[in-house]
Amino acid sequence: MTPDYNLSYLSIALLGLADICFVMILLGTSRLVQRRNPYPEKLTTYECGIEPFSDSWSPFAIRYYIFALLFVLFDVEAVFLYPWSIIFRTMGFTGFIEMMIFITVLLFGLIYTWAKGALEWM
Repeated sequence: MTPDYNLSYLSIALLGLADICFVMILLGTSRLVQRRNPYPEKLTTYECGIEPFSDSWSPFAIRYYIFALLFVLFDVEAVFLYPWSIIFRTMGFTGFIEMMIFITVLLFGLIYTWAKGALEWM
């Protein structure tokens, strides 16, 4: 190994150490200058201006999380269609076939989630 190779790791380690120190300084400064005045009403759970009527740790149905993850998944996959549509004419038939395979996999994923009932809200 050359000294330049080890020096690159040293610079990355020093940068990481500087980042950690910077975050600690910011957190410490925030802790020193903040005002602390806790009282019971301030410590209650805030629910959009409505008085809390139950425990704030009530469980949510997992289907809401799955629905959100599916939205993000299909939304990100739809973003891949845009660059393809921009260079569609230059890609030729091979590019068209590759994108049809991609869309088919997405379609099978959508059919699978629909069959499993993950798209039902309630």
